[in-house]
Amino acid sequence: MKHHHPILEGKRALVVGVANEHSIAWGCAKAFHALGAELVLTYLNDKARPHVEPLAAQIGARLLPLDVREPGQLEALFAELAQLGQLDILVHSIAFAPKADLQGGLLDCSLDGFLQAMDVSCHSFVRMAKLAAPLMTQGGSMFAMSYHGADKVVPNYNVMGPVKAALESSCRYLAHELGPRDIRVHAISPGPLKTRAASGLKDFDLLLSDAVARSPLGELVDIDDVGQVCAYLASDFARRLTGSTVYVDGGLNIIA
Repeated sequence: MKHHHPILEGKRALVVGVANEHSIAWGCAKAFHALGAELVLTYLNDKARPHVEPLAAQIGARLLPLDVREPGQLEALFAELAQLGQLDILVHSIAFAPKADLQGGLLDCSLDGFLQAMDVSCHSFVRMAKLAAPLMTQGGSMFAMSYHGADKVVPNYNVMGPVKAALESSCRYLAHELGPRDIRVHAISPGPLKTRAASGLKDFDLLLSDAVARSPLGELVDIDDVGQVCAYLASDFARRLTGSTVYVDGGLNIIA
């Protein structure tokens, strides 16, 4: 087996979901960059742009707009990417649920809130995969961010539990469908992390302290831990792995 150093040299990665320097997506972008990949980042809208622009500049990344709810934006992004040439890595690190639907229990979740959560947090990954696959002419890898609440009940995770369960299942089906094209698909399930997205969950601080107290390794994971796992999975070291839900959580998921 030939090893190229750095191991992601010559690869191009699209990372969706950088909101600020605490974002999991930023951890991924940094890790890919450190290992030699060329980066394309997206920003949600004009309000988000000033937070993402300096980060993109730090790693010499191209920066393009993407709100998956805006008709045509996803297609426009991939049309632009096609101009650059092949794509090797895709990271989907976005999720959304209306606040009222997220903070109420599942019983009280409205149909509209459920569909919005499913559209942004799950189906947008399927749409992205469909557009990305033709650009992955040399094979590639795709990642979507999940959480243990997909598999077990985590208090206050509410509607996002069923939505992330659908996302993890989608990763398995996409892995099956894209396998013949040498495209690998993984769901990544980080332990609780202090990100902007997490701040929307009730009693999140309790989740953090519980994770430290109960996980075998006894410490919180950070965005760099998640990024490095994705970098490994995107490399030739992991070329026979696909369809997994990979926990990056200090072992917390094995504890009853």
